[in-house]
Amino acid sequence: MHEPAGQYFEMELAVSMKAVRSSSHSGDRSGSRPAARRPKAPSASRRGKPENSSAAATSKSERSRDLILHSAAQLFRRQGFSATTLRQIAAKTKIKAGSIYYHFDSKEQILDEVLDRGLRHVFETVKNSVERAGKVSHRRKIGLAIEAHLVALLETSDFTSANIRIYGQLPEQLKKPHRPLRRAYAEYWDQLFIDARRAGEIRADMEVVPLRMFVIGALNWTIEWFRLENRDAVLELARRTETLIFEGVNKP
Repeated sequence: MHEPAGQYFEMELAVSMKAVRSSSHSGDRSGSRPAARRPKAPSASRRGKPENSSAAATSKSERSRDLILHSAAQLFRRQGFSATTLRQIAAKTKIKAGSIYYHFDSKEQILDEVLDRGLRHVFETVKNSVERAGKVSHRRKIGLAIEAHLVALLETSDFTSANIRIYGQLPEQLKKPHRPLRRAYAEYWDQLFIDARRAGEIRADMEVVPLRMFVIGALNWTIEWFRLENRDAVLELARRTETLIFEGVNKP
């Protein structure tokens, strides 16, 4: 059982920052870890090769690294962090297990990047959507933020959905490095609601933090029940969510 996705941001107010990142992690239990490998410096006979050859090698290495991260994100999302092994990630990436250590020192290091990419993707998607809208109503900005969050979560990023699904499973020392970015995203939403309240577009007696926790929790919980069929279905879900938040369930 993992912590419900709806608690994605609730933990931000309740968890102490006292935990210190452990110097050793549980790691992958599938076997002992070989020493981390790093690219070797080019030999004298290879230094004269054209620069585009070196660039091609770098590009290939980056593609391999991205494939590892995408495979890990998919596995983390489906079966959780603890149940996922480096051997499984390697098998899904279609590489040898030992090759992972050319790019990453541990499963925890892979996790760090998956979590970071996931939240940065949804944060940037939401900010870009709101900023592109220009001078529109605060309700419209919140509606665009809802839409962008859902698109990033349900349609475009295994990193984002993996982040939301597994974050609650993790020990404190693995969560701690990601709290500042998560807090910044929460504060971004808080400001959207504060601006709307000041403009009289939402009730003056509405407390912003509980409202944000409710909205983000509801959006994140969709990964547990929403069946993605196409983009139009995601956009319709966003419109229904916006209507529910602003107009409730009362009969007009």
